[in-house]
Amino acid sequence: MEIFTFSDLLHHFPNRHIDKTKVSKIKEITPQTDFIQVAGTLLNYEMVGAGRGKRLVAQLKDSSGILELAWFQGINWVVKNLHVGSSYLVFGKTGFFNGKPQMVHPEIEVFVPAKADGSNFLEPVYPSTEKLKARALNGRQIGKLTYALLAQVQPKDIVENIPQELITRLRLMNRYDAYCNIHFPASPAKYAEAMRRLKFEELFIAQIRMNLVRLQRHKVSRGVVFEKVGDYFNTLYSTYLPFELTGAQKRVIKEIRADTARGHQMNRLLQGDVGSGKTIVALLSMLLAADNGYQSCLMAPTEILAQQHYTGLGSLLKEMPVEIALLTGSTKTAERKRILKGLLNDTIHMVVGTHAVIEDVVQFKNLGLVIVDEQHRFGVAQRAKLWEKAAVPPHVLVMTATPIPRTLAMTAYGDLDYSVMDELPPGRQPITTVHRYETARAKVMDFVRTEIDKGRQAYFIYPLIEESEKLSYEDLMQGYEQVKSFFPEPKFWISMVHGRQPAEQKETNMQRFVSGDTQIMVSTTVIEVGVNVPNASVMVIESAEKFGLSQLHQLRGRVGRGSEKSFCILLTGVSASKEARERIKIMCATNDGFLIAEKDLELRGPGDIEGTRQSGALNFKIASIVNDKDLLELARHEAEKLVEEDVELNLAKNLPLKNFLQGQKHKNGWGKIS
Repeated sequence: MEIFTFSDLLHHFPNRHIDKTKVSKIKEITPQTDFIQVAGTLLNYEMVGAGRGKRLVAQLKDSSGILELAWFQGINWVVKNLHVGSSYLVFGKTGFFNGKPQMVHPEIEVFVPAKADGSNFLEPVYPSTEKLKARALNGRQIGKLTYALLAQVQPKDIVENIPQELITRLRLMNRYDAYCNIHFPASPAKYAEAMRRLKFEELFIAQIRMNLVRLQRHKVSRGVVFEKVGDYFNTLYSTYLPFELTGAQKRVIKEIRADTARGHQMNRLLQGDVGSGKTIVALLSMLLAADNGYQSCLMAPTEILAQQHYTGLGSLLKEMPVEIALLTGSTKTAERKRILKGLLNDTIHMVVGTHAVIEDVVQFKNLGLVIVDEQHRFGVAQRAKLWEKAAVPPHVLVMTATPIPRTLAMTAYGDLDYSVMDELPPGRQPITTVHRYETARAKVMDFVRTEIDKGRQAYFIYPLIEESEKLSYEDLMQGYEQVKSFFPEPKFWISMVHGRQPAEQKETNMQRFVSGDTQIMVSTTVIEVGVNVPNASVMVIESAEKFGLSQLHQLRGRVGRGSEKSFCILLTGVSASKEARERIKIMCATNDGFLIAEKDLELRGPGDIEGTRQSGALNFKIASIVNDKDLLELARHEAEKLVEEDVELNLAKNLPLKNFLQGQKHKNGWGKIS
């Protein structure tokens, strides 16, 4: 149970309470009654039945009626303690048997007048384990230990760690009372107050830590200064941009501009929903670096993505005197030598690449900006290698298209500055998402055919079954044959991509689809990140009930990249689970990635969200970032205000907080993101 010290025991919180604060009358028992406590005189008891059906039955009478008590186990021990004519206090769960109230296996003790009003607190029930229960330490007995402990704890032992002004303003219970009332509350209302206080404390301390890390970095870290916006940036902005920037793009560029001019290292997380135009923001940031004489590097998780970034950026830059290079594992030796030389002499201003950019042979003359696309595909150690390529650490922009719910971003990424892009570029139409059962497959295929006849392309996606690669492969093959029977060659051509293929074959098949040689792509989920085929307008997701929400949303983002109307069709079996139906309902209802991410968090809980840092930030003992959003917002707001005002925590009112944090030093294992 991880309970070694008194402090651990104090922090072992009950998961429910039993209300014995009141002694009721027997006539108050109704079929709706749950647990109840009554007192009365024992009229009689007898053994009934034989063998396995043997039981002990007793009658308890008070001034209002009679209650039957029954025991099926431990009978010999119970009988020893029963005396007809004595008064007893019984507590338990009631039921009705043959129309009469009955209590099976009640807790029973001799009644003393002092207990006539019940106990003066709710009794706690703690999480326990089977082994402990076998050693007579069940959920209630642990309470006896806690009770004995709290009797010895003085208010001076539980030191306040939130500034008094905050406690008064937010009407929080003080810390000592909160610990007393979370274990032994006088009433449910007191328990709720104690919970609120301790949840707030937990979230507040975490936010204070995060903000201290962030502000220390703002103050202490060194960063190169991009002091001017020069020709490169302005020329591209005014001449070569194919369309007007969205408000969100302009806002993010302003934020980046401010970050890079301060002389401290920028660490910004940029979240843009699928297709919100993050690439343009990246390009303008890279030009900003070039204007100030610095090189920049854009890292993508896969070759296909790196290639796409390179092609996209190259086409915008073709008229400009800026050199951009592509460095991946498959770059030819001669070209590689040229790039390495160019980076070292500063004749190449920008490089786009995969992990190959991290290798030791790649040296920059003066690297000023690193952009990491799809953050969670790179380990911390890999990113750290990039920092070593410059004397002053370069600015960092992390881009992700996997929307992270705001609550999660505030906790898991609280030490990063955070930008959101939530507008789609002009000329994009929202994707229509529909749900169809397998039984309607023929209709779905007919629809896909009409789209292909218009000259469009389509995806068919099959789930990847983690446990069995063989199963996935067989499903995919079966699916491929099915698609082929509806779309026979040579009229239609199909590309297939799956995990078993060698990298080159995957590349070739992808490229054929990208260039329009094939009209249909049949694939497992390997295509979720970043493939850009503006002409693809239909996506059919097979067995959609097997996908998570964020995954479905990522996949859907592969269509709707051109100006044509696009469709996403979710095919499921008829017997999908309730959760799966819920996910599919959400997908059909909205295209907003942030809303979907919030829902995903509610459905799955914070533990399994892909791409989060599973750091101490999420190991809260009682607070939950799903259920306590309002408290989290409040804690964040108060923590930011406090740290902005007093970053060293030296003001008298903040000393309790400072002392508490210093006492907690050992818990500060933050994995810095950079």
